[in-house]
Amino acid sequence: MSKNNLSRRHFFFGSLLAGAVPTGGWGAVKSLPKLGYKSPNEKLNIAAIGSGGKGRSDIQGLAPTENIVALCDVDEKNAAWAFTNFPNAPRYKDFRVMLGKELKNIDAVTVSTPDHMHGTAAMWAIMRGKHVYCQKPLTRTVWEAQELMRAAREYGVATQMGNQGYSNEGAREAAEILWSGAIGDVKELHAWTNRPGPYWVQGPDVVPEPAPVPATLDWNQWLGGSEDRPYSPAYAPRKWRGYPEFGCGAIGDMACHIMGTPNMALRLSTTAPVSVECIKQVGKSKYTFPQESVIRFDFPARGPMPPVSVYWHDGLKAQPEFPGVPAGELLGDSDINGSIFIGDKGMMTTGCYGERTRLVPASKMADFQLPEPTLTRSPGHYRDWIRACKGGDPACSNFNVAAPFVSWMLLGVIAMKFEGKLEWDATKMQFTNNKDANQYLKPVFRKGWKFAG
Repeated sequence: MSKNNLSRRHFFFGSLLAGAVPTGGWGAVKSLPKLGYKSPNEKLNIAAIGSGGKGRSDIQGLAPTENIVALCDVDEKNAAWAFTNFPNAPRYKDFRVMLGKELKNIDAVTVSTPDHMHGTAAMWAIMRGKHVYCQKPLTRTVWEAQELMRAAREYGVATQMGNQGYSNEGAREAAEILWSGAIGDVKELHAWTNRPGPYWVQGPDVVPEPAPVPATLDWNQWLGGSEDRPYSPAYAPRKWRGYPEFGCGAIGDMACHIMGTPNMALRLSTTAPVSVECIKQVGKSKYTFPQESVIRFDFPARGPMPPVSVYWHDGLKAQPEFPGVPAGELLGDSDINGSIFIGDKGMMTTGCYGERTRLVPASKMADFQLPEPTLTRSPGHYRDWIRACKGGDPACSNFNVAAPFVSWMLLGVIAMKFEGKLEWDATKMQFTNNKDANQYLKPVFRKGWKFAG
């Protein structure tokens, strides 16, 4: 092993634990509060904020081993499955009311709402000493992500963001392959998805036409802290992701998965990009995100790793092509999700969740020996969080990991609003060459709603 590779492995392995979480400094986790503590042999009492849609799969992931004791959803129809399968769990439409009435009955909550309410719901739970599992992309704005990280440390609760790829074996293998020096220095990374694709519509032809509010939906609660506006089926129940007021577009939907492996392997969250730029847009819209976009993030050196440019591609209709990569060599699924690391000695590709990691071309894997594991392995994404709630190691995508990751990723959401490069000062947490862009770093809450309460 070369001296350079030894320095790489010392730099990373010396600071990693339980899914790439530093053991000290910003990764330190305080002792758990008595209110939320359970021994490993006891079941957690969990309340769901958002019980339909993604909330259903979160409940299904936790219910086999833990207790689901309260349910909250603003849409009775959307949450019908949960209400039917957990008939004894009290039902609520306002999570603030639920947290007040069920305070002594719950240990932890899941947050599976639209993006614009992730931060507020999670913060209210954290401030009451409740462990939190929050769906990706954690928050809609950078300020909210930073506040959740700060609060989770202060209150000592166990947290996890719902980006399952961070728990994947392949993601850890990709990091270890990269750190071994197998593909050399990586100065360019590309990640891609076909979304919005068939899942929701974005672009200039999309106009949210007002319509009567469905009888099963509390529209005021669905809006939460966002600006008041008429109901439209273009927003709810499932198409909100394409609207900047409620979601973060394709990058908010899929980048937490697809760029999770690059974030871990390239240690992107140990610093921050120095600039971000939307270098391509197709179908720019008044109301939604564009139909397609390409966003470039430029990161400085990180320890022994050189500066790297990270490219995010969305709205693709076919697998991308890269020089020197044979046709069909890129990993991806039917949804066209994947990434490629381009090193000065070779290339590596992974799937959406870090699965099926391999060198490119695939023939290079024939005699390749995986490096000795240096990262601990996850017992499973939900079990990872459950273990942390009961006093075990921090979950692999706890907020100390997730918030820095999401914070740099969300800069790309802002970049879609402006022409040219945005220069980022991570110390001051602001753009230095565009004051107008800074207004999108923090949300504005309408009267009657508070981020922390």
